[in-house]
Amino acid sequence: MRQRDVRLLILIVVITTVAGWVAWPTNPGIHLRVGDKTIDQDIKVHQGLDLQGGMQVLLEADLPADQTIDPDSMNNARAIVENRVNGLGVTEPVVQAVGGRRILVELPGISDPEEAIATLRETGLMEWIDAGSTYLEPGTRVKTDVVTGSNESAEASEGEAETVYHTVLTGQHLKRAEVAFDQQGFPEISFELDQEGAQIFADFTANNRGRFLAIALDGEIISSPRINDPIPDGMGRITGGFTVEEARNMVVQLRYGSLPIALKVVDTREVGPTLGEDSVNKSVRAGAIGLGIVLLFMLIYYRAPGLVADAALIVYALVTLALFKLIPITLTLPGIAGFLLSVGMAVDANILIFERMREELRQGKPLQRAIDAGFRRAWTSILDSNISTWITCGILWIFGNSFGASIVKGFAITLGLGVLVSMFTAVIVTRTFLHAAFAAGGEKLREKTWLFGV
Repeated sequence: MRQRDVRLLILIVVITTVAGWVAWPTNPGIHLRVGDKTIDQDIKVHQGLDLQGGMQVLLEADLPADQTIDPDSMNNARAIVENRVNGLGVTEPVVQAVGGRRILVELPGISDPEEAIATLRETGLMEWIDAGSTYLEPGTRVKTDVVTGSNESAEASEGEAETVYHTVLTGQHLKRAEVAFDQQGFPEISFELDQEGAQIFADFTANNRGRFLAIALDGEIISSPRINDPIPDGMGRITGGFTVEEARNMVVQLRYGSLPIALKVVDTREVGPTLGEDSVNKSVRAGAIGLGIVLLFMLIYYRAPGLVADAALIVYALVTLALFKLIPITLTLPGIAGFLLSVGMAVDANILIFERMREELRQGKPLQRAIDAGFRRAWTSILDSNISTWITCGILWIFGNSFGASIVKGFAITLGLGVLVSMFTAVIVTRTFLHAAFAAGGEKLREKTWLFGV
């Protein structure tokens, strides 16, 4: 074997071994401690709503029925809700508009339904308000001049029955928000303002030392710090004695913007797996039978190259399943269909290569030259067909992303990734295996061209 083929064969063996370990159903995951850092990563297949069940939430604009709603506002609300769902760690969500006032959200495998619903329907309006000399307890409900349209400050409205507080700046100036921990290990929210917000913040804190600048989220006080010194850099922290989960959900709301309209929950219901365990088992069995028939056909019709293609196809399946776990990609029934379709694409590439090899052998060329020429002549056809498939996958992904059809996106992702891996296995793995078989068989293999279907 050539030195290049030896290196490729070693690399393929290593990749296959690692992929086989990752794809193994009872994989224990990675649990290591490296210095001060702990790596605790489970490696598992993520299932969609149709395979594992979850929750379905129907949201509706919280406005009078006779009030016209701007379609752009609903589209923006749908996009923000989808971002919040992704921020919660829910994979393969379905977030789509229903009519002109409602949004349907499907959450597969969520652990805390109530927490997720609360995060989805909150408007996420963050305000820094001038509380004057009054300390506002966290949890206090307040009105601000942003919501009421008033321009009165806290001290100007102290004699009224209900105080309207002046909003110094809002979350529209928020540049960054993330969960952090103080020196005692308690969770807090670290934030950074944009240039305009930082200037407003710096001017206000410089002119209002000793006063309270309360922070409100959706009209509820979450923190009420006193201004001790000017804050010129637009960076700060929100502390309030909340839990890690509460801080994470708050960051999700702030990071992905405030909803343009308030939403209310119209209906919630738990969704069981529509396929059920029995149906999933039958689908897996059907896929295994189909794959077995393909392997048998390749072996009978193409003989020695077919055996090599079967080995490459097994490598393809292991690598693809390992990538599904590591990325991770949530598997739904359409996603499984995309994976099985990519298996056919992998076989199709091998067929093109082997037919080219047969043509070269029939013309009397030596086996080594026939193998190289077969791969070289088939490469253009393989590349063109796969590029057309990727273009189709891109169109499906854009369609699913634009219209909230996440299931279509799942099909496009699994098919596109499968085709990418199939190019590696059909061209690199199969070619390396054939060269290894040629080197092992020597002169005897050169004479037995019937093993190549000729």
